[in-house]
Amino acid sequence: MKQIKPIFIISLPRSGSTLLQRLMLGHSSIDSCGEPWLALPLMTQVKDECIIANYGHRSAARSIQAYLEGTPRGKDVYYEASRKFLLDLYAARAKENIEYFRNKETPKKDWMIGTEHEKFIFNLESYDPVSYHGESGIEKLLLILKENSGWKPIYEKSNIIGLIADDKSSISLEPGGQFELSGAALKNLHMTCQETGIHLKELRNALSKLNLGMAGFGFHPLSSRNDFKFMPKGRYEIMKRWMPKVGSMGLDMMLRTCTIQVNLDYSSELDMVRKFKTAITLQPVVTALFANSPFYEGKPSNFLSFRTEVWRHTDKARCGVPSCVFEDNFGYEQWVDYLLDVPMYFIYRNEHYYDVAGSSFNDFINGKLKNAVGFRPTIKDWEDHMSVAFTDVRLKGYLEMRGADGGPWDRICALPAIWAGLLYDETALKASEEIANKINYEEVIESTYLAAKVGMQAKIGKFKINELASEILHISKSGLHNRNELNSSDENETGYLSPLFSMVEEKRTLADEMLESYHSSWNKRVELAFKNQMIN
Repeated sequence: MKQIKPIFIISLPRSGSTLLQRLMLGHSSIDSCGEPWLALPLMTQVKDECIIANYGHRSAARSIQAYLEGTPRGKDVYYEASRKFLLDLYAARAKENIEYFRNKETPKKDWMIGTEHEKFIFNLESYDPVSYHGESGIEKLLLILKENSGWKPIYEKSNIIGLIADDKSSISLEPGGQFELSGAALKNLHMTCQETGIHLKELRNALSKLNLGMAGFGFHPLSSRNDFKFMPKGRYEIMKRWMPKVGSMGLDMMLRTCTIQVNLDYSSELDMVRKFKTAITLQPVVTALFANSPFYEGKPSNFLSFRTEVWRHTDKARCGVPSCVFEDNFGYEQWVDYLLDVPMYFIYRNEHYYDVAGSSFNDFINGKLKNAVGFRPTIKDWEDHMSVAFTDVRLKGYLEMRGADGGPWDRICALPAIWAGLLYDETALKASEEIANKINYEEVIESTYLAAKVGMQAKIGKFKINELASEILHISKSGLHNRNELNSSDENETGYLSPLFSMVEEKRTLADEMLESYHSSWNKRVELAFKNQMIN
């Protein structure tokens, strides 16, 4: 019997493929599958700026596989040849799928620390939030910083919306005018805390010219949602329209929350997995340690971290704890699969934000975006999309720990300290992993709520958070000691954990302290929280 050699012809949709198929089927020696365009994403020529093949192969492969499964098994030659060809091609493309994250791997000797922190800006007399325009507005504040501190402006159309420095640190505006410093990638915590101090001093000097102050809370303690005005950024207009469709508190998240975050490197896929799993499992403990938002519109909220509760009601499709992290096979590919299904907000082209809210990145790849016909995804689109997945721990080109309330200067230094201590030393990471491995996904979900509700009094699995916090702090301290990063006074980094140790010893968070004052010396006047938490 003469062996048949398969030939594959891939065509565009509506290109005459149906006619071609009918002509071929008229020949006794030719077999043809329907819809040969399904394989097109697998074949697409990849240009430097285009990632269609990198991220489009999975959806195409699923469609093709579904077709093959429905092919009569009697046509064994065609079926098996097709199946082998496509699976081999799929395997090749699967390798490309993880290249973005693999290219971000960093040798341990080059690991850095990036810290981000947000502050509420408020009127010193009324404690009201500050709008963008006006003589004492956010725009004016940015212009003063630009003139006095050497920052370079970032504009969106005619509006100044941020500042950037030569070291790539930047100041940006959150939707309600919250001021965020995205710090530079720095070698140690001494440099991080020094950076924070310089930034706060510059900001404080600029604020004094406008009769404004700044404070670190997780959630604004006094003002209502309607008291805030959105900053003039195109992406926020899209998010503002979308949020009420998917959650009850998305607008509150945008306007009335502040956080502290740290960004840490990974050296390999395995290193990333270990750090991601450990960090997201232990995040409720850190949430409890940094609880600093006990008020809602002038009264106790019945939560110590109301900010965390707000995030639970923002958008379940992009927030919280993704279950894939707890699967045995978790890695780059599984994270990409998760991100591909996260709803998009926008596409940015020609200084314009196109509203594609609700569509997935998979939809973008497959040309199904109604408001962005003809656009092809680029690496910049992918990076923009990753930034709108709001999980408690997030992988971009680094790992972001995102579950802490905003707070004063010492907490801004303490947050990167606890995570660098836990994750940047091998002995400390192993000890942290041992604890994390005793806690499952469901327990993390439950404890996230409990940590927000009662802080240090909560439990995570079989552990009491107050006791576990003490253990984690000691592990982190040992990790920082092993790093042996010294300042000019030959001091290591362990001192930045001191306020957290004090809190565990007293079993009281900043939120507990404010509530105690509220019911005693403040005489239930929440506005006094601003004086208590003002960053000087």
